[in-house]
Amino acid sequence: MKLALPLIYLLLAATFASSLIVAQSQSDAELAKRRAEDRLTFQSGDPWTPRINVNADAAMVYGIGPKMPGLVTSWRDHGYIVDLMTGVAWGGYQDYLDGKFDGTNHWDQAQTDVNGKHIIHGGNPMVPYMSPGEDYGRYLSTGVKRALDQGVEAIYLEEPEFWARSGWEDNFKREWKAYYHEEWQSPDSSPDAQYRASKLKYFLYRRALGQVFDYVSAYGKEHGRTIPCYVATHSLINYANWRIVSPESSLIGVGAAGYIAQVWTGTARTPNVYNGERKERTFETAFLEYGSMQNLVRASGRRIWYLNDPVADSPNSTWDDYRSHWQSTLTASLLMPEVSSYEIMPWPQRVFNGLHPATEEDAEKLRRGSSVVPTGASGGTPAPKLSVPMKGIPKEYETELQTVIAALGNMKQADVRWQVAGTRNVGILVSDTMMFERADPKPSDQYLGSFYGLALPLVLHGIPVEPVQIESSSAPRFLSRYRLLLLTYEGQKPPTPAFHAALAAWVRAGGALVVVDNDDDPYNAVREWWNTAPNAFTTPRQHLFAQLGIPADASGLFHVGKGVVLSERVSPAALSYQADGGDTVRGYVRQVTAAIHLPWSETNALVLRRGPYVIAAGLDDSIPNAAPITLHGRFVDLFDASLPVLTSVTLAPGTHDVLFDLDYAAGAAPRVAAAACAVRDIHATPHQLSFTATGIADTTAAVRIQSRLKPTRVMIAGQTLSPGDYQAEDGTILLHFANSVAPVSIEIRFE
Repeated sequence: MKLALPLIYLLLAATFASSLIVAQSQSDAELAKRRAEDRLTFQSGDPWTPRINVNADAAMVYGIGPKMPGLVTSWRDHGYIVDLMTGVAWGGYQDYLDGKFDGTNHWDQAQTDVNGKHIIHGGNPMVPYMSPGEDYGRYLSTGVKRALDQGVEAIYLEEPEFWARSGWEDNFKREWKAYYHEEWQSPDSSPDAQYRASKLKYFLYRRALGQVFDYVSAYGKEHGRTIPCYVATHSLINYANWRIVSPESSLIGVGAAGYIAQVWTGTARTPNVYNGERKERTFETAFLEYGSMQNLVRASGRRIWYLNDPVADSPNSTWDDYRSHWQSTLTASLLMPEVSSYEIMPWPQRVFNGLHPATEEDAEKLRRGSSVVPTGASGGTPAPKLSVPMKGIPKEYETELQTVIAALGNMKQADVRWQVAGTRNVGILVSDTMMFERADPKPSDQYLGSFYGLALPLVLHGIPVEPVQIESSSAPRFLSRYRLLLLTYEGQKPPTPAFHAALAAWVRAGGALVVVDNDDDPYNAVREWWNTAPNAFTTPRQHLFAQLGIPADASGLFHVGKGVVLSERVSPAALSYQADGGDTVRGYVRQVTAAIHLPWSETNALVLRRGPYVIAAGLDDSIPNAAPITLHGRFVDLFDASLPVLTSVTLAPGTHDVLFDLDYAAGAAPRVAAAACAVRDIHATPHQLSFTATGIADTTAAVRIQSRLKPTRVMIAGQTLSPGDYQAEDGTILLHFANSVAPVSIEIRFE
């Protein structure tokens, strides 16, 4: 929707006003708390400019190269907390590879496939993915020290990634012998060799990151500083889908203070299969990815930020396409009740200054002749880049982004509850070992059907199901929040027998467990604890059933203590390809919920309240012939740059929205309901509201203000607006003005 600026040109105000108190809107004290928590952050490899003056608390400067000190100074000088993010698996690390770091050439640590080709990042043959030796951890620590000396306040290590198809490099062969005390085996020679290769890859990056964490901890002690280290990582679900091994949950044990959950259009658009139909399910996939990351930190109490990306790594889509998928993933992230910290975007430069195809036809031409080489490509000559009409970010999208970013900073609310959802406290058990079965000679299902075959039938019918981390399940009371869990060992394996003890105790205490597994996974025979003395089980499932006290090859429903176990001897991946596979899985679940007297309900929408914010999604492929749910009230639509006031919102399939509820906790004093700018220094009484606003240069601010009284005077930058320069309706006032890096003063008086 087009935004209209008032006729008057706005002057810039002077400095921010002194600290004042606000009713309803975020107070200065609340904003200070938000900043102290680094609730909003972003990453940038560019210095600050007015066009990337984003409304966040912290800036993560990217890389440990020569640009880093200047980036630290640039963002710090403009008021941001400054942290460091650097790549772990790849980067501009030629000094290490070429031997300038320690006098030893390290190209033998470039990940290499079966054909002897380096696995490279972004098509650049000089930037291989690393197979980390111990000296690589020391190299990263040396680079991180340069940032610590610059005073960065936290370290974020990004994407520790080992491709499943790698493992032929000399370093890996050496590490294999040191780790297993046996000669290296070609990873594609057997399922056992592939599983062992993946376990080693998992260990090597855990060791490398542990080296950096230990170094930072020692540096902090020496300098009297507490410097947390975090890991920016894709979800377990995505890494398994993309055939990458990463140490994920184990990083908590070697010093990680938390994670950034890197979920965005690029990961969430990965197709999956449900009821035999393969397609992109961006919202549902993102919901499961974010859920797995929320679960990852729950047992430890560590921090997590959710990434949102207004564009994507691929430049070959239109702005409308990026916007639609950003809305889908952002809505999914806000439906996670326990998380209220966000990386609002990576690379603001590419968002606010980037160029993308003008039309879908132009985008398709670029995709057909693209020179962009996928991440992890093994090389090859890029195709010539086509020339098509390009355009910058639409003005409406600039405004919408700033509106939503401002709201993200206020998502930490005391009142967080589901308003529309099916049966809760339901989980799908997942293990990091899901990443260990993804390459030759016998990889698990191409579309990760062992997971999605169980998860999609539930989430598509409104069950806010969670991936539940097996590695965390032995923690005290970790499983107690769940009433129903689903499990398969198709495509994953239990890392230790302790999980089975915890799961059996949970069932006996009243839990309902559905085990869907036909024992056909060839990885059941890998050399692992369940078939190693004193154990002699053919599959890990048999060991679990022994712990539960039911027959080893049982099928059907069994009462165990106060709980129940349903064993179905079928393949979850096979169910995902069947037209009635979803109904079959839901039938299993209804059977066990009835057995433990757990009320079962389904819905075609998900709606979560977070204080005044309502997060809503209408589900695709949901309950047949069900009428869409309609929300009634007075809502400001934050996904519309013009901030309209809606009295009803119908959640048709594929609808995603973030709304501000004007009827929630409205007091006598006016409040800012939504703003496409950073609102500061707010002072509100029943008859007056004043604040200052800053934003991204050359963008339009839209501000929707709620008041019970009518405005008598509206001033922006000291100039009084005529009634035609703003809208006053439905107990609200809508202002539009030019955003500015310097504070703009707003004052409204009411009768």
